[in-house]
Amino acid sequence: MALRVVFMGTPEFSVPTLRAVAEAGHQIVAVYTQPPRAAGRRGLELTPSPVQREAERIGIPVFTPLSLKSADEQEAFRALNADVSVVVAYGLLLPSAILEAPRFGCLNGHASLLPRWRGAAPIQRAIMAGDTETGVMVMRMEEGLDTGPVALTRKVAIGADMTGGELHDALMPVSAELMVEALAKLEAGTLGFVPQPEEGALYARKIDKAETRIDWSRPAPEVHNHIRGLSPFPGSWCEFGAGGRPERLKLLRSTLAEGAGEPGTVLDDALAIACGTGAVRLAEVQRAGSRAVSAGEFLRGARLDVGTRLS
Repeated sequence: MALRVVFMGTPEFSVPTLRAVAEAGHQIVAVYTQPPRAAGRRGLELTPSPVQREAERIGIPVFTPLSLKSADEQEAFRALNADVSVVVAYGLLLPSAILEAPRFGCLNGHASLLPRWRGAAPIQRAIMAGDTETGVMVMRMEEGLDTGPVALTRKVAIGADMTGGELHDALMPVSAELMVEALAKLEAGTLGFVPQPEEGALYARKIDKAETRIDWSRPAPEVHNHIRGLSPFPGSWCEFGAGGRPERLKLLRSTLAEGAGEPGTVLDDALAIACGTGAVRLAEVQRAGSRAVSAGEFLRGARLDVGTRLS
């Protein structure tokens, strides 16, 4: 017998799980997602979330509350009489009244190997820290931040040059498959949970704009991990150009390279840049207002002689 499910999610990452749960035959009685946000060139157009668009496409009722703290919102949620809530990157705090409303509680699909990288930005933080693997876990939610007991785990390798965007895309189908497996086990009464260890817990805080600028004085592996972890969004950056009018350059791909020099110095005609120790080679960049291009294409339009300093 199919489960009555409330799905809660917002970004593109959540969409494959929503689709997979529906295709598995469960009755999704409602979708909760973040309200439409201002977008467009002037920021005047309200744009629904990717989850809202998908829910409307497949005909599921959508709710977009600003908060779930009010008694009215909590009563409306309870009235859905759900067996379980599936939560994937929803973005709102779930009060205890919401967590306890479904018969089997709330299952969260989280993109890290808990307790490592609890919090808002586990994909970016894993790469920025130089992790060589991550994964998806299905856990039962409790009031602590990503502290609930874990039911299922699937590991995913992080390649040496893999970007945050590539890892995001690799984890999306894994999250969907694992949640469908969890719901099947829940339905069969075989879904067990193991408490998380506290040892090794790390918090994946939200990416702050202040940390997106590249610090060339750091060792090359750290610079490389910073570039790829923040690619494509929000993107790391530096500045180039002389004459008091530096231009911002978004850095999207890099590799480790041979060489040494003053941090930020261009070392060769293929865009190897000296770091605090070692060097990185920029492979893909983007000038303000332009499209992303390879380093070679960028160099054909921007003069960066050997010895030029990036800041």
